[in-house]
Amino acid sequence: MTKALQPSFPGQLATFTSFTRDGKRAVVDVRSDRNPGDFYVFNLDTMQAGHLVSARPQIDPQQMRPMEPVTVKSRDGLDLHGFLTLPAGSKPYPLIVLPHGGPHGIADEWGYNREAQLFAMHGYAVLQINYRGSGGYGGWFQRAGYRQWGLSMQDDLTDATQWAIDQGYASAQRVCIYGASYGGYAAIEGAVREPDLYKCAIGYAGVYDLRVQLDRSDTHSSKMGDAYLSLALGDNPDDLLARSPLGGVAKIKANLLLLHGGDDPRVPIANFNELTSALDKNGKHYEELVMPHEGHGFFVPEHSQQAYEKMLDFLDRNIGNGHGAAMATTTP
Repeated sequence: MTKALQPSFPGQLATFTSFTRDGKRAVVDVRSDRNPGDFYVFNLDTMQAGHLVSARPQIDPQQMRPMEPVTVKSRDGLDLHGFLTLPAGSKPYPLIVLPHGGPHGIADEWGYNREAQLFAMHGYAVLQINYRGSGGYGGWFQRAGYRQWGLSMQDDLTDATQWAIDQGYASAQRVCIYGASYGGYAAIEGAVREPDLYKCAIGYAGVYDLRVQLDRSDTHSSKMGDAYLSLALGDNPDDLLARSPLGGVAKIKANLLLLHGGDDPRVPIANFNELTSALDKNGKHYEELVMPHEGHGFFVPEHSQQAYEKMLDFLDRNIGNGHGAAMATTTP
């Protein structure tokens, strides 16, 4: 039955969400990489749809940028799948590598992504890659990421970044890596492991000391969570430190921006405190934004707006073209 919707909504995902009792009308959810979601009443007798409401009416899909699927070959021969969102204009572009959080079992999918659209609107190409450990590619792929934080999982991001440069999408001197939670870990670990690849790195609620996660995060508070952490991370303190951004601060060359919530239960603020203390001791420059009463991410709208304005200004000064700060309030 879903096939009957496709002629009415070409190039978009259309799914039935509910039906009237007589089965003659249905509510249809329609969305795409450029459309955050529209809802229609669909008449199954006439095959006609009438618009009901939009999830985010302020968004004009015609102004958003397409998200294109890409496949990257890792250094050990694994096919990695992901998406590339390009801004208007011609390549090469300044590039933001955007690893997803989670990390295990989570995946970037085709569809409207607020951050990718925000950055693309401001002139940045955005690369999202489903590194090993991500979901949606079978249990073996997810298990391939266990105890590979800072190792092959990080290599996948490095290989994807280099692919974008080699393909001419990105300028080698204008690449930044940004992520939240595990993505924040991967961003700063990328600056540690590949000091000459990334011009800048942004960690948002990032894990910077794996030992803290094992001992103090809310995941650790349950037996199931504790077992997961041991499986995913390992439990050798020396090894955990070696695979933590904290353990490689001296190698960092990239400019850093760190954002964190003071009451974060998932990634305790101790991660931020330990990393900034080590950065200070090593004479490394960084910028910061800490919201004392926020949790795992900023949820107060004004705080979120402030965070993205700071990110765009930081990106603009490091890899941008002079438009980021001026356009910071145009968040899609």
